[in-house]
Amino acid sequence: MVIVNIAGLGLILLIVWWFWLYKPKEVELVDGAINVIVENGTYQPSRIKLTAGESATLQFLRKDSNPCAGTVLFPGIEISEELPIDTIKTIILPVLTKGEYEFNCQMKMYRGTLLVE
Repeated sequence: MVIVNIAGLGLILLIVWWFWLYKPKEVELVDGAINVIVENGTYQPSRIKLTAGESATLQFLRKDSNPCAGTVLFPGIEISEELPIDTIKTIILPVLTKGEYEFNCQMKMYRGTLLVE
């Protein structure tokens, strides 16, 4: 019985860490563009560092056939784009001011953040 309780507590801690505490590594934009892979329930990279006052290009490649992966939303800048499977979809972001801008699928299962500094 003790082993089951310890395993349950460990699983609860893992879930809390994954959904609320885990912060993936930040990736900086190179030459004004970056590739984002949509696969296995995630955006890779999911934390993208941008420079304030400069436009940026994100190139999404969707490898995940999950219907939720079919759309990417940028609510803070009112962009919504369909992502076809195995095809690069280029999204040109407008010039952004400093701050954090989230992007996600329509159910918010796939999530990412633009860090504008």
